[in-house]
Amino acid sequence: MNRRKGMFLVITGAVFWGIGGTVAKKLFQQYQIDVDWLVTIRLLIAGFLLLTVQYFCKDRSQILGVWKNRRIAIHLIIFGLVGMLSVQYTYMASIKHGNAAVATLLQYLAPVMIILYLIFRKQTVLTRKDLLTVSLALVGCFFLLTNGSISQLSVPTLAIVWGVLSGIALAFYTLYAVPLLKQYDSLVIVGWAMIIGGFALSFIHPPWQMDFSSLALKAYWYLTFIIVFGTMIAFWFFIESLQSLEPKESSLLGSIEPLAAVLTTVFWLKEPFGSFQWVGTACIIGMIFLLALNKKSSSNTSKPSKNEEPLKVS
Repeated sequence: MNRRKGMFLVITGAVFWGIGGTVAKKLFQQYQIDVDWLVTIRLLIAGFLLLTVQYFCKDRSQILGVWKNRRIAIHLIIFGLVGMLSVQYTYMASIKHGNAAVATLLQYLAPVMIILYLIFRKQTVLTRKDLLTVSLALVGCFFLLTNGSISQLSVPTLAIVWGVLSGIALAFYTLYAVPLLKQYDSLVIVGWAMIIGGFALSFIHPPWQMDFSSLALKAYWYLTFIIVFGTMIAFWFFIESLQSLEPKESSLLGSIEPLAAVLTTVFWLKEPFGSFQWVGTACIIGMIFLLALNKKSSSNTSKPSKNEEPLKVS
């Protein structure tokens, strides 16, 4: 039951995240929303909402209690800046310079990075299922980005650079969160991480520096969806799934996000989609089902205990 719950959480969060990326692209295109401002406002509001839920529905003492342990506080700040803020900013920057589908697909190089990192740290061994799932992910990304031909790659360089950086950030985010979740609720960790990231970015683009009079009512609905569903719920569900799934499992199952991004990009934003790109989509779906139908763990990854040191940043 815990595994099924984890799978439900990560898939639901991934769908919201994928759709949220497409909605953000709509804001960039139609309303010229600044990336820095959008990331700042979504992190600050979503983080506050998560801590509010914690206050009324769970152990409210954890909200301030997480800061009483100096070691945990330092790791939380690192998680907020290097993990949360980096994932948010690089992802949105890739969307702005490319599109939601490309940005999301490049971000999902994270499972490959996680598996390689765990092998390097000797926390897991490479299995046939790892090879198959990673191969499906890479082949799927290749077809989705190129439509079967390198010469047809029309993605701007900046979109690719930001997308790859987003994959690195997501890998760090996924691994670094696990030890923190052993001691505190996911709402507390994610909520404070968002506020830390949003506060840091506020020095670059204060959230009040925005011409709100130029925004139509529809733009506010888009912003609400991005903040509540595409940020608050998406990150909360993803990080909560790490309670019952391994980091690489959550990351691989979260690959349904590209499918959500691709479908909304094609059918809502009306961007073209080639036949080989649908083959790539099928590869990613196949990878998800391969992982979901396998009820046993694919590795001997050890779970950190409450007293274990969190993963260090190299």
